[in-house]
Amino acid sequence: MSTDAARRPLPSWRAMNADTALWAEEIQLRYFREAPAWRKLEMAGGLTRAMLGLAENGLQGRHPQDSAAEIRRRLADMVLGPELAAKVYGPFILVDSKATCSVNA
Repeated sequence: MSTDAARRPLPSWRAMNADTALWAEEIQLRYFREAPAWRKLEMAGGLTRAMLGLAENGLQGRHPQDSAAEIRRRLADMVLGPELAAKVYGPFILVDSKATCSVNA
């Protein structure tokens, strides 16, 4: 990441939701405030599963030759970082443009 990008402030909630009408945003925020903790956790889990699914689909598109186990290993590198993923799953070594890894499928 460049130093300019690191210094740039994050956008405000309003800037990220500029296409949402204020009345609709108020309903959404009220729902978030009033929802029970179990529902908030359920929503967070759903968002996490969606994010992992999108990331996995992106990896499959970039590495169509990889097996399902190799895609999961690449996903572990993205989510955990290469160092922790290597500790958990073993090394991930590229050999002749083909990944080799130890993955318990």
